[in-house]
Parts: sequence; structure tokens; C-alpha cells
Amino acid sequence: MARSPLSDDPAYDPNRLLDCLLAKLELRNDAGLSRALEVEPPVISKIRHRRLPVGAAILIRMHEVSELSIKELRELMGDRRDKFRMSRVQFKPKEEQDDVQHE
Repeated sequence: MARSPLSDDPAYDPNRLLDCLLAKLELRNDAGLSRALEVEPPVISKIRHRRLPVGAAILIRMHEVSELSIKELRELMGDRRDKFRMSRVQFKPKEEQDDVQHE
């Protein structure tokens, strides 16, 4: 599994994000958080142990459940980037993606 550049940033701490969500939602543990976010418990464990980055889909779900803004959620986990860059592979037809990846 490829590592996210953000996961190498010393300020990145997904545990701070997860712990804040536990407190905000008044949940007792990660199992309760996984139920609230409607994800399998191993997803929370993998995020907590930095084996899985906090992806867009779960970040949106965290926003919906907690009513914290996406910016607030990103700041809680230490993501201070102003912009997200799209890969030049995204939004291209499949055959063009294969060509770009093999360059």
C-alpha cells in the first residue's frame, strides 16, 4: 500500500481527530465511532495506526455526523495544506490513465 505524503508529516495525527470525534459525539470507544460513521471497526483501527489515510469519503461522513467543517476536521488531524492537487491521471479515460501511469 502506498503511503500518503501527509502521513510522513510530523504534525499529522489521526488520533487527535478520532479522539475529538469520540468526545464530540459522546461515544465511549472506537467501536461506537465506527457505528456512528457506518464503517467497519478495522477502518478506524487502520486510521488510528496510520495504515490507512483519512480519505475523502470518510472525511465527508465525519463532517455529516459531527457537523464540524471539513477544514476543522483536517486541522484536527494536522493537515494544514491550503490546496489539494489532483493527479494528472484523474478524470482521464481508462486507456489514457494506463498510458500516463506507464510513462
